[in-house]
Amino acid sequence: MALTTFKAVSKLTEGMKVECSARDHRVVFDEPEALGGSDKGMNPVEATLCALGACQAIVARCFAKAKGVDIQEYRVELEGDLDTDGFQGLSDVRPGVQNIRAKVYIKSDSPKEKLEEFVEFVENTCPVADTIKNSANMTTELVIEE
Repeated sequence: MALTTFKAVSKLTEGMKVECSARDHRVVFDEPEALGGSDKGMNPVEATLCALGACQAIVARCFAKAKGVDIQEYRVELEGDLDTDGFQGLSDVRPGVQNIRAKVYIKSDSPKEKLEEFVEFVENTCPVADTIKNSANMTTELVIEE
């Protein structure tokens, strides 16, 4: 299959509130009040965890039938550890999430061994998980508006 390019726009509005758009969809991100925001939406780290869980759930739905796995319900709960001192420049710790823990809850008639194999397949096939584990190349271009 050919390379597909996805596009998104994030615009800082007021305080730490950011309006994001992709195609015809809109999402608001913000920081909790404890981190200086107005708590009008989830923060980008929470959104990253949500994107990871959503991607894994979608991969599970896409491949369950082909893998012979019965999925009646599928839920991913995620936690990520972030040392905010790194982001705030208060220490030399990385500014990003350092550990991610996932719990996958499945309601299924399939045997446990098959489900374990399937969950491993989902994690290895998920584009968001791959991006987090292997990092994408990133470039930034500055455009000064008048």
